[in-house]
Amino acid sequence: MLITDAQVHIWAADRPDRPWPKTGRSSPHRSEPLGADDLLRQMDATGVDRVVIVPPSWEGDRNDLAIAACRAHPGRFAIMGRLDLLPVDPAVLAGWRAQSGMLGLRFTVRPDHTWLTDGSADWVWQGAARHRLPVMISCPGALPIIDDLAARHPGVKFVIDHLALIRTKDAPAFADLPKLLALARHPNVAAKASALPCFSSEAYPYRNIHGYIRQVFDAFGPRRMFWGTDLTRLPCSYRQAVTMFTEELPWLGGTDLAWVMGRGVCEWLGWALSA
Repeated sequence: MLITDAQVHIWAADRPDRPWPKTGRSSPHRSEPLGADDLLRQMDATGVDRVVIVPPSWEGDRNDLAIAACRAHPGRFAIMGRLDLLPVDPAVLAGWRAQSGMLGLRFTVRPDHTWLTDGSADWVWQGAARHRLPVMISCPGALPIIDDLAARHPGVKFVIDHLALIRTKDAPAFADLPKLLALARHPNVAAKASALPCFSSEAYPYRNIHGYIRQVFDAFGPRRMFWGTDLTRLPCSYRQAVTMFTEELPWLGGTDLAWVMGRGVCEWLGWALSA
């Protein structure tokens, strides 16, 4: 079975020749960077075949480390890249996938981001549809806005990161789950079941959130629910993040498990299985 992690960050240290932005970005509060070679060793030890690299927000809108990782390890890594919305430059999307390993776009949004609703980013959604660029979007609290975007731009494949969970634990974290499940009616929306151990106060295998995973599976099906980890946030081992799905969900198995654990995200993003 092909195992593809739908989200992992890699990043370099904040240093004079490659500084992180000093304002307007969140900080990971981590002193040690994570590079592609370190990630590859963890993948090999855990049995993860592929990773979709999501460049982190704290480094700014840059994709250079991820591109270098894809050049060094073709077939193991792909990228959902960050795009600076200014200046407005529709032409940049025409060549987006010409970058090594680049499959699409990724945004982190909040409900108060006016560019989601004022039309100023329509060039992004129109370009994504025209050039077949899927979009991963982290959007806790903003699901109604994404619902509208998905309806207005049916040619864009959206992936909702971390099930749009609220950053708390247990039932309160899943308060917006009905809004996520409603998005399943859009055939151009998929759900990324990533970082889920972070949203439970229990120990592995986090049984108190298994029922929520089943609801997402029932709504989106095996081809539109993608396993992922957001590895550097996990309160458990990489192996446990895998086995939570492969061994601890008795209702998930066979072909359905294969779609959830890797084949589905590769097909959705256009990452050739033979690569």
